[in-house]
Amino acid sequence: MADVVVEQGRVARARGARKGSSLRNALGRKSTVAFFLTLPLILLIALLVLYPAFYSVYLATLNKAMTKFVGLSNFTFLFKRETFWMVVRQSCIFAITAVVFKALIGFIVAHFVHNIPGKKQRKWRGMLLVPWVIPPAMSTLAWLWLFDPSYSAFNYTLSFFGVGPIPWLGDTFWARFSVILVNVWYGAPFFLIMYLAALKSVPDQLYEAAEIDGANWWQKIWHITLPMMRNIIAITTLFSLIVTFANFDIVRILTSGGPLDTTHLFATWAFQVGIQSSDIPLGACVSLFMVPILAVAAIFILRDVNKRGNEA
Repeated sequence: MADVVVEQGRVARARGARKGSSLRNALGRKSTVAFFLTLPLILLIALLVLYPAFYSVYLATLNKAMTKFVGLSNFTFLFKRETFWMVVRQSCIFAITAVVFKALIGFIVAHFVHNIPGKKQRKWRGMLLVPWVIPPAMSTLAWLWLFDPSYSAFNYTLSFFGVGPIPWLGDTFWARFSVILVNVWYGAPFFLIMYLAALKSVPDQLYEAAEIDGANWWQKIWHITLPMMRNIIAITTLFSLIVTFANFDIVRILTSGGPLDTTHLFATWAFQVGIQSSDIPLGACVSLFMVPILAVAAIFILRDVNKRGNEA
């Protein structure tokens, strides 16, 4: 009998030791430690992103008074409105045009800054980052004064060249041009700093070998710089596309969607429909349409990045 009790005690201690060892091993894994370290951020994202996203889906299925479930009626109502399709076209034109120009300007300026000596380069980096550091609402107010129909600094300057006053925010074409211009001015420094960091990671030996082989400037860019920067270009473009597509403050301050709703984006039109017109479910529907468009863009870009990573 005593031997049985002793044996049971040994088994219990062995099980306890195994449990303690497995717990220590689990806590010792880097993945487990990383999970616990990122858990506060995961909870914060769930609180500030996931909960509002699911709640907006719920709101989109209610009637205007938010007292009755109507299913997909709000979505079918939007499909029948010409303004909705105009907002879709305008959002795509705005986002794609702005991102393309930001990427081109950032790439070109990054090359110029990259070739400046070290001490002067720090000064240029600081100055060129100013538009991106200033809060967009404040900088957009300055642009609003520049576009003022009566005291526009741009029109005053153009008058010296015999060019008549331009209705920057009163004409559809110029209003669209203005909001894209301000967005490019604000976002180009982000591309600049990302591309500059990518350029510094390209080994100089590759350029030296290409120069020995007789490659010119364009061939170095096409065969060395761009292939080495492809992943950074793709990720930066995706991030900027998401931010630009969901832009609110620039359009809201400059044009408020006018003239005749021709500069509305998803965010500004959702605000007008949901908050100003007191139709929160319909405004939630408008905002939800950004999700599939951005999801398709993200899938294509990230799939390309993943394929290049596997090839490497």
